[in-house]
Amino acid sequence: MISYEFPINERIRTLLRLEELYVRTSKLANRDDALDHHMALLGIFEIMEVASRADLKSDLLQELERQRQTLAGLRNNPHISEDALDLVLTEIETTHTRLLEMTGKFGQYLRENEWLMAIKQRVSIPGGVCEFDLPSYHYWRKQAAERRRADLERWLTPLMPIKHGLDIVLKLLRDSAKSNHYTAKQGSFQQMSGGKVVQLLKVSLPNDLPAVPELSANRYAINIRFIVPSTSGERAKVVEADIDFTLSYCNL
Repeated sequence: MISYEFPINERIRTLLRLEELYVRTSKLANRDDALDHHMALLGIFEIMEVASRADLKSDLLQELERQRQTLAGLRNNPHISEDALDLVLTEIETTHTRLLEMTGKFGQYLRENEWLMAIKQRVSIPGGVCEFDLPSYHYWRKQAAERRRADLERWLTPLMPIKHGLDIVLKLLRDSAKSNHYTAKQGSFQQMSGGKVVQLLKVSLPNDLPAVPELSANRYAINIRFIVPSTSGERAKVVEADIDFTLSYCNL
């Protein structure tokens, strides 16, 4: 099966974007090649930009506290594992504390590094980080992989409490999924929402099925159409066959 997640509000959209950036950046930073480390540094810059556009820290703190109170109310429930509940609550409380320890504007220590900000300014120019543009950056990329990895870890580590917070929130959101099986007649599906609040929708279908979902949703209706995937640049065509799929509704 292949699944497609569709955030319904800007808050969840931001969390999903950051999740993708953190995963990609961490993987690249752990490699050895200088080009991978260049891309990891660009990822750090992207994380700075996305996270600084919203009051992300405050939102995560509020959501973690709300989830802590909700989960704490499940104690002594015979259907809930006390050990599993304690583990989740401990993780929430630890992450909440680390977020509180973050002071100042997100990534401010990076903005105060003139060398990094010179690179950030140049990367917005196509081909702007050639060795004749930034000789010191060229020198850094020629250093041993261990040295570059250590620098990347030093720059990335103070940003990680945000990642830990959004990981918890997104896991709880995904774990809340309520799934139903439907059939899109001739590639199209519509369902009235009836004012039901949903934060994330997930469409799942067999990965060997040549169809890609396009989804739009509001408080009144969910509309999905399945199109034929194409890389040739042709105009998208709606699948003419009936498509069986699973639709999952996620809400905190």
